Amino acid sequence: MAHYKKKSRERGAFCCLIPLLLFACSFDYGVAAIEESEQPDLIMNEVEYVRVRNGDPIVRFKADTAERYEKKQIMSVQEFEFEQFQNHGEEVNVQGNVGAAHIEIDTGNIQMRDGIRIDVISDDISITTNTLFWEDKSRAISAGKEDEVRIERSDGTSFSGKGFSANAREQIFTFDGGIQGVYFEEDEQ
Repeated sequence: MAHYKKKSRERGAFCCLIPLLLFACSFDYGVAAIEESEQPDLIMNEVEYVRVRNGDPIVRFKADTAERYEKKQIMSVQEFEFEQFQNHGEEVNVQGNVGAAHIEIDTGNIQMRDGIRIDVISDDISITTNTLFWEDKSRAISAGKEDEVRIERSDGTSFSGKGFSANAREQIFTFDGGIQGVYFEEDEQ
């Protein structure tokens, strides 16, 4: 097992995934709604959403399609990109692209798949993989035991491994095995 800890003033860089919950809008379709329907209750195409706090944009995302299933409390999103802002909305801190996501509205947990790329600009880290799981309560992100995750930096650092997990609060990255690549660390002297 190996891990990497990055000290940063920006905590919780993966918190940018939480705004997906903001799709959570509620509509009352009445008694006639079919309880076990596999059809979505709401379909939105070409969605663009900006969340604002105290007059400043904090996150923006776009999605080709979003489908909400009320009874299951699930939101399914296809082809979306997101940006998390800092400094009163003047700078992008985190940006990413995800092919598809399955969001549990009541827990905030998110399963992502298909061509995931997340760039944490403030930490100069890019994460690419095909499957990631975000657990909102513990603020943890992980990949499957056999899913390869690649982490790259602009200094030439590039490594990958399997069994990836990260704690967004402490910014600790861990791999269970299969680690290969090159890691550069700047000498402070």
